[in-house]
Amino acid sequence: MTNRFSGKVALITGGSRGIGKAIASLFAEEGAKVAIIDVNEEALSQSAKEFTEKGYTVYSKVADVVNAEEVELAVKEINDAFGSIDILVNNAGVIRDNLLFKMTDNDWQQVMDVHLKGAFHATRAVQQYMVEQKYGRIINISSTSALGNRGQANYATAKAGLQGLTKTLSIELGKFGITANAVAPGFIETDMTKATAARVGIPFDDFVKGSVSQIPVGRSGKPEDIANAVAFFADEKSSFVSGQVIYVAGGPKA
Repeated sequence: MTNRFSGKVALITGGSRGIGKAIASLFAEEGAKVAIIDVNEEALSQSAKEFTEKGYTVYSKVADVVNAEEVELAVKEINDAFGSIDILVNNAGVIRDNLLFKMTDNDWQQVMDVHLKGAFHATRAVQQYMVEQKYGRIINISSTSALGNRGQANYATAKAGLQGLTKTLSIELGKFGITANAVAPGFIETDMTKATAARVGIPFDDFVKGSVSQIPVGRSGKPEDIANAVAFFADEKSSFVSGQVIYVAGGPKA
């Protein structure tokens, strides 16, 4: 394993499980100090414990990305503790799937708040440190659902919004040595996809098989597949790649 993130500090929102945890794990394995914030206290302390036992340097804090003050405090603590914030991965997300006619105001608002307001809060908080140090990597986790997906009017809108945010950040922050890119996962085996299978009433194994039949490479995605793409954007050598969206979906589209 290389040490390509040695000396770097990476903040991953929603980093205690699934894709977020895989991203944090890869950064830590490759030498970064990692910071994870999450609302799930139990999963957060479990992940922090695992990372510490492996000898990784980790900061963890229960914080809600929807709450700007909580995010700003966490970011300040990370910078104070580690001396910089070099990489931000806006990964925190929720699903409240339903067909439009059944979707409640709350279903819509919660998804908008966590994905969009959350990414806005975290990015605004870290950019002041990144601008000052003239270096930064911002990676937003979008989704193939940004291209439209039945039962996900809220989620698709939020994930498409993250792509617009990504492109705008790349324009505004580029002159400070900061890049902004997005990774859009296709079907990945996580607790979130298990929840989707449960919602539609299909056993998870059948749900995976059905999804794989539509994927050109003939397998489902794993959280590590997304972590690898994030690491590419986060690499110091990727400084000429900005404002891009990469679909990690085993094929050309969802």
